[in-house]
Amino acid sequence: MTSSSSATSPNVLWYTRCPVPSPLGIAARKGWLAETFAEEGIAIESIIDSKDRSIRESHFDHHLAWSFRHGGNIPPIWARANGRATRLVAITWTDEFQAIVTLPGRGIGSIEQLAGRRFAVPRRVNDLIDFHRATALKGAVSALSLAGLTAGDVTLVELPIEESVILAQSEPSLFGLRRRHPYFREVEALVRGEVDAIFLKGAEGLVVANLIGAQIVSEFGHHPDPKIRINNGTPRVLTVDDALSRQRPDLVVRLLSVVERAGRWAEANPDETVRFVAREIATSEEAVLASNGPEVHRHLGIGLDAPLIEAIGHFKDFLLQWGFLPDDFDLDTWVDRGPLRALRAAHSQIPEATPAVAA
Repeated sequence: MTSSSSATSPNVLWYTRCPVPSPLGIAARKGWLAETFAEEGIAIESIIDSKDRSIRESHFDHHLAWSFRHGGNIPPIWARANGRATRLVAITWTDEFQAIVTLPGRGIGSIEQLAGRRFAVPRRVNDLIDFHRATALKGAVSALSLAGLTAGDVTLVELPIEESVILAQSEPSLFGLRRRHPYFREVEALVRGEVDAIFLKGAEGLVVANLIGAQIVSEFGHHPDPKIRINNGTPRVLTVDDALSRQRPDLVVRLLSVVERAGRWAEANPDETVRFVAREIATSEEAVLASNGPEVHRHLGIGLDAPLIEAIGHFKDFLLQWGFLPDDFDLDTWVDRGPLRALRAAHSQIPEATPAVAA
């Protein structure tokens, strides 16, 4: 996978990833990401670790040229709907803990008993992309649908949060930590009695549920219906900017190759994979296994199969319905199958590690 001498050759590629289970995270931590692009004479720089806030914002709005991103799908869907020229080149599907929880003594023992009760919806007033709000709403809609209810059957209590998710690098949020826990406002409201139930997800959410002695109202992160599980982190997307996609598709193939390598390594090294994921999320291995399941190492492959793309379309429609997107866009024109197809053709002897949509 070498480039032609006439091709545009950037000096730096910018990348970013969410603190979640991902093959890109493994590739970055093992040094493979830097190594593979060093062979092309290209340096790799982390967007989220930049001291420049305007650069860090590209983690959410994807504005940097010569960049790629792997993580939650709300920001890249939002960026595309707002006219950002990006392409979707791969998808991973790793199920995780998702639940509506309350506190003991609130009289909510089932989904049906959520009717008429107050549900927390965080609202980040100073952020362009309020993915926490969208994530909580999708969690509520999924859970309520299991009992034939809708969001209209509960009282949505918005919890304004002035603090931005893009913290100043020189100002750790609390006690030297680089980021604030994502559920601090919802937990506060639940404990104070401002709301009756909140949505939690992932290893971080599971730890919070344990910490506050929460009572599970509905847990659906591993529900047999994929549409119930679909949310910001299920599935996750790998996107590249237009310059990279059009001018250097060979570099996109190289990127997919190292990400796929990480997925294969994970499947062969389950214990080490859990340790890598725990470091990525900044949590315990126990929490990772409880949230993502003992087979998490088998669910870090990449693909563009129809069910994966349909899942992104389903969530895009949800975001449009709830007013998170300014306009609709054509999903098929966003997807660029060329690089993954080229990789499969070049390495046809390697079994494809396609993400599993349903457990």
